[in-house]
Amino acid sequence: MAKFKIKKGDLVQVIAGDDKGKKAKILQVLPKKQQVIVEGCKLVKKAIKVSDKNPKGGFLSKEMPIDISNVKKVEGDN
Repeated sequence: MAKFKIKKGDLVQVIAGDDKGKKAKILQVLPKKQQVIVEGCKLVKKAIKVSDKNPKGGFLSKEMPIDISNVKKVEGDN
């Protein structure tokens, strides 16, 4: 398994894809898949059925993984 210089909580910039240019924080690193989950990037809407926990149902926005080669570490804050 490869080691990465990016870890959870680091500030990164997306360098490829639909969210190119965005700066955000890493929420999770998936080393086996060589992917990361970046806050607010690659959002998808998931349909939620009506249940006791969620009586209205509707849609939930969540982040999907991005390949680690499509982000670069940025120094400092936004």
